[in-house]
Amino acid sequence: MRTYDISLTIRSELPVWPGDAPVSLERISKIEQGEAFNVTHINMGAHVGTHVDAPFHVLGDQATIDQLPLNLLTGRAYVLHLTDDVDLITAELLINAEIPPRTRRLLFRTRNSGLWTQGLKEFQTDYVGLAPDAAEYLVNRSVKLVGIDYLSIAPFGDSVPTHQILLEAGVVIVEGLNLSEVSQGRYTLYCLPIKIGGADGAPARAILVGV
Repeated sequence: MRTYDISLTIRSELPVWPGDAPVSLERISKIEQGEAFNVTHINMGAHVGTHVDAPFHVLGDQATIDQLPLNLLTGRAYVLHLTDDVDLITAELLINAEIPPRTRRLLFRTRNSGLWTQGLKEFQTDYVGLAPDAAEYLVNRSVKLVGIDYLSIAPFGDSVPTHQILLEAGVVIVEGLNLSEVSQGRYTLYCLPIKIGGADGAPARAILVGV
């Protein structure tokens, strides 16, 4: 079985959502300068790189990241590979996509993943996102986890409705995946966000294991 690391490497050059603080990694203790240890200080937002959104992100009275059930974040998943001409994931597109029955965790590989392989350092506003009607469709199909290969599940400039629909239904959102090396098909997903008390999201290490 092959294991795929679908997490982005957190580094200072990593793009962040407009308005968020850039990633800062500072080594304050260095062995080559005579210190006993290498020690790094990190300054970054909760939604940097590969990360998980908690309901608290848009629903102020709902679960925070440390309260998410781990059984939703681990288990069988299906990777759906959409062609590069798809600019918006709609309900109509999903209806015709032949997603396997009883799929509970669905990850979208789109042309977004090519942005990571290109190493672009600037945030891209024309990424592929999930339309509100597609979010409704997934909720009605009882999907419990949705992942996408850019920094938001929703289209740029209209991010609230899609997030609300999914999070109000208890759907876990994973953003910032890199699926460039992953083919369409079934896998086992392991996605564990950092356990930060009271946070609306957190970076995660996510892997897929072939089945």
